[in-house]
Amino acid sequence: MAAERRSVITLGGKGSSFSSSSVYKIAFGVANVRIDSSAIERLSTKPLPLIKGSSFSIPEELTKEETRASLVVLLNKLLLANSGSVRSVLPVKIMEIVNSKDETFEFGEVEVTEGESVVLEKSCATLVGICSVIDHKSTVLSQIVDSVAALSCEATKGDITSFSSLDSGDGFGNKDAISVAGDLKVLLNGSKAVGKFEIEEISKIPRIHGKFRDVVRSVHSDARVELNSGVKGCGVGEALGATLSALCVPIKSLGECSFLRAKLCFESIVNEDLRELLLEKSCVEYENLKSGVKLALVEEDPCRLAHKLNECLGIVWRIIGLEAAAAYFALAGGDLFATKEVLKGDKKKKAVLGKGTSVIIQFIKERLVSSNEAANGGDQVEQILYLYNPESHGFDCLLAKVKEIVESNENRRLPKLPKVKTVRDLIIIKVLGPRVSFVCFLCQGTRDFAQGKMIIREKAFSIIQNVFKKHGATALDTPVFELRETLMGKYGEDSKLIYDLADQGGELCSLRYDLTVPFARYCAMNGISSIKRYQIAKVYRRDNPSHGRYREFYQCDFDIAGLSEPMGPDFEVVKILTELLDKLEIGDYVVKLNHRKLLDGMLEICGVPAEKFRTICSSIDKLDKQSFEQVKKEMVEEKGLSSEVADRIGSFVKEKGAPMELLNKLREEGSEFLGNKSTKEALDELSIMFEALERSKCSGRVVFDLSLARGLDYYTGVIFEAVCIGAEVGSIAAGGRYDNLIGMFGKEQVPAVGMSLGIERVFNILEKKQKLEERKTRVVQSTETQVLVSIMEDNKLGEAAELASQLWEADINAEYLVNKRRGKHFDRAMSTGSEIPWMVIVGKTELSEGVVTLKKILKGSEEEVPGVPRDSFVAELLKRL
Repeated sequence: MAAERRSVITLGGKGSSFSSSSVYKIAFGVANVRIDSSAIERLSTKPLPLIKGSSFSIPEELTKEETRASLVVLLNKLLLANSGSVRSVLPVKIMEIVNSKDETFEFGEVEVTEGESVVLEKSCATLVGICSVIDHKSTVLSQIVDSVAALSCEATKGDITSFSSLDSGDGFGNKDAISVAGDLKVLLNGSKAVGKFEIEEISKIPRIHGKFRDVVRSVHSDARVELNSGVKGCGVGEALGATLSALCVPIKSLGECSFLRAKLCFESIVNEDLRELLLEKSCVEYENLKSGVKLALVEEDPCRLAHKLNECLGIVWRIIGLEAAAAYFALAGGDLFATKEVLKGDKKKKAVLGKGTSVIIQFIKERLVSSNEAANGGDQVEQILYLYNPESHGFDCLLAKVKEIVESNENRRLPKLPKVKTVRDLIIIKVLGPRVSFVCFLCQGTRDFAQGKMIIREKAFSIIQNVFKKHGATALDTPVFELRETLMGKYGEDSKLIYDLADQGGELCSLRYDLTVPFARYCAMNGISSIKRYQIAKVYRRDNPSHGRYREFYQCDFDIAGLSEPMGPDFEVVKILTELLDKLEIGDYVVKLNHRKLLDGMLEICGVPAEKFRTICSSIDKLDKQSFEQVKKEMVEEKGLSSEVADRIGSFVKEKGAPMELLNKLREEGSEFLGNKSTKEALDELSIMFEALERSKCSGRVVFDLSLARGLDYYTGVIFEAVCIGAEVGSIAAGGRYDNLIGMFGKEQVPAVGMSLGIERVFNILEKKQKLEERKTRVVQSTETQVLVSIMEDNKLGEAAELASQLWEADINAEYLVNKRRGKHFDRAMSTGSEIPWMVIVGKTELSEGVVTLKKILKGSEEEVPGVPRDSFVAELLKRL
């Protein structure tokens, strides 16, 4: 590998981070290291006092790869140290040693400054270096081991039905085990070779592999922190040692489980010599693993523990490779391996392998055929072991193939709804779902609505529905909960706000965070490529409750999906938003508008690395709540941007104004935006949209604002949000174009654009406005009852039923009251907040004469009509209502 052309990994650049993968590549000679010129410039150029000679101590038992990893970590620690106490001489010397083909790694004794001496003595570079190698190898192993186990499931004809029953349904299911089981089912999708025998070694795969994933995640987290931190002082060695100790048993369990599965596979190998060879090699490796883990568990020195653990990890890799070889020969060399067609000349139909495992078998077969050494069984075993060695040339191709199967297999990509096994499960979910915030956060972020508030809400919903229908949209309703995998990865940093549930069907479910992702899932699931839809429903977020911010609230969504006139749907959605806000009469408002491509191009022009676009967008999105200085501090201190890049971003995001006016400014000759592909495309699209908005006479409500970012990951084009001027409730509506979201769930990309009205905040504005009006006029009527049938005699329910029924049949909203006490009737009709304008009074006189008295009681417009015949009182009321 060292003879190949090496890639280059740069350390010390502004905003850069160091990863275990990079350490591994440098340690194994796949990549060279270089120091960024800006890091060299930051190092001290002044003469510094030197102390006695110092040498960097590396234990003799370390491998050359572990030594190189230790040195490159030391180099990075020096670059992270206080630049005023470190000269360029020492980092450059270490870089030359690491890149040298001479593998003696003679560091020698050198004179150092006091600051350099602190780094050499307290950085724990050797431990962090080996830990990084372990992190990379174990992370990759966790990605590859499931595919080998899947081959063994078929080679042993093991029953995998237990994989579907891992979730206990009480919310405490082992998520890593469930995830492993999901990957195995993807690999084995369509297999006819499994399900015949109940085998303990097969049934426990998800839990053993899941535990390994869990501990590896901890190692990765600690390694990432230590790689990108300066010298912290005491405790680093002990903390990393504890993390690595926790990996010992899961490594042993993983290797032991693989060894036992391999032994079962040996029984299906026809060639006896090959079977004996594999058994002998496997037994040797398994004994080495047991003794290696035993030594590691009693090792007290963290560096030696890391070294022994790295050796054990190498042994497990070889055991996994031998299992892969055993399963391959049991399948490809026996009666089980076949395509869906019956092999020519063989009357017996061969069992069909899974769609994923058959690809892996074919991949291994092609590698063996292309190799000159694949002449006999022994050579083929060595070739498979080499293929499953993470240091080999072909391993990256194998890993990429496995990832492609697991992540892109049609069984995983086809969206679906969460399953409910019984009526009882449905009741549990329906009860927990809408009020999960009550269970988790007692009454925080949720509200009850009654009387006057419901009148306002129902009126607003009616206005919104009418506007949506006017534009040709059809209604859609989706479940309140979705599969967790449907929702994750769509909301950027806000994904942490998703509520998780566990239903009784063994699936990980979450309450919907918005209505857009479920809509995209619906389109992909039903093969819909063109639709206009609206949906008004509740969504749920684990947010901090505050004024205008709730955990359970309604959203009113309108979306257009499918190919159409360029920028046509984008224009119409913004037009609909302005219509809604005008008809709801919320007061003065403004629609801020930007373009995601314009934003990405702007960040590129400013010098932001592409991998940081989304996280920097999330910071920019806070400019409506924080000052630029606060946002700048987050971008520089937390997200690694240089101060210069942040200031340049600041000069752009301050630009806002009338759409056409600012657009023309950005398109002036010499503008940097015209030289960038993304920004130029965005400006061309916005030009079309702004013209349409002007001609539809709604551009006066729109402000072109370069600070608008919208934090959601799925936006790809125009983005916008509406803000009510003078109301302290944040944005009241938002939306944008999301051309790739539907394609995440299906095989075809369907372009789409939509908007969501945050109706709860609109209600807050309307309710506040109503309270102001109440002070000037009367209290809002909280009931829509128009008539109260007042029977002022006891035991006369029949009379009330007859008269009230006539009113109801005439579509008049009516109530009745039977009570001989006259005051009770007027108290009911005139109660504060729920006045009923008309009364139909029936007392002793009216009963004897067969008439009724109509009485209007609203203050300022009182009226009384006595002696109205009972057969015509409805007609008289209709004239007056």
